[in-house]
Amino acid sequence: MNLLPHIELETNQNPTASVIWLHGLGANGHDFEPIVKELNLPENSAVRFIFPHAPSIPVTINNGYVMPAWYDILDMTIDRKVDQVQLKKSADHVVAFINNEIQRGIPVERIVIAGFSQGGAVALEAALSFPLKLAGLMALSTYFATKDTIDWHESNRDIPVLVCHGDFDPVVPFTLGEVTNKLLSDKNYSVDFKRYPMEHAVCPQQIIDISNWLKNILAL
Repeated sequence: MNLLPHIELETNQNPTASVIWLHGLGANGHDFEPIVKELNLPENSAVRFIFPHAPSIPVTINNGYVMPAWYDILDMTIDRKVDQVQLKKSADHVVAFINNEIQRGIPVERIVIAGFSQGGAVALEAALSFPLKLAGLMALSTYFATKDTIDWHESNRDIPVLVCHGDFDPVVPFTLGEVTNKLLSDKNYSVDFKRYPMEHAVCPQQIIDISNWLKNILAL
C-alpha cells in the first residue's frame, strides 16, 4: 500500500521514535503541525512526527460535500453510524505508516499512534488491532466507532492509552469519551483519562499533559 500524502517534522536528526498523528474531519495534516513546537520536548530528543492527509470523499452528514475525511459519517446520533469499510481502510493506511517507520529503523515499541476526532476513531482501530506492541495510543476528542467489530490483538493489551475530551464538546459529546475510557478500563487497558473545560478543540493544559505523557512513555 502506498503511503498517503503527509507532512514530516523531526525534532532532531536520526529520530529514535515516531508519532503518527491523524487530523479530524475537514482538516488536513497541517492542523496539528504547530503542536510539535508547543510540546516543548527535551532539546536532545529525536522524534519524527508524521501528519497524514486524509483523502477527500463525499460526507453524508454534510449533504454529500466532498472534504478530507477518513471515512463517511452516515448520521449524527449518539452512537453515530459510520462507513466501517472506509474506516478500516484508513486504519490500513496507518498500518502502512507503522511498517514504513519500522523499515526506516524505528523500533515498533517506540511508535505512537494519535488521532483527533474522526482521526482518533481510526487511531483506536489501527493501534488496538495491530499485531506488534506499540509505544502508545492517543485518542483526542473522539469516539470508538468500531468498538463492536474491532479485532483486538493481545500484543497491545497493555499499551498506554491517553484519552482526552472536552466537557463542552458539541461535536463529539463528552459521554463518548467516557464510553471509550470505560470500555478500555473494563478490559484492563492502562488508560489515562483527561477531561478539560473546552469544546471540540485542544487547550494549553492538554498540550502540557500530552507532552508529559509522551516524555514518560518514550523516556525522553
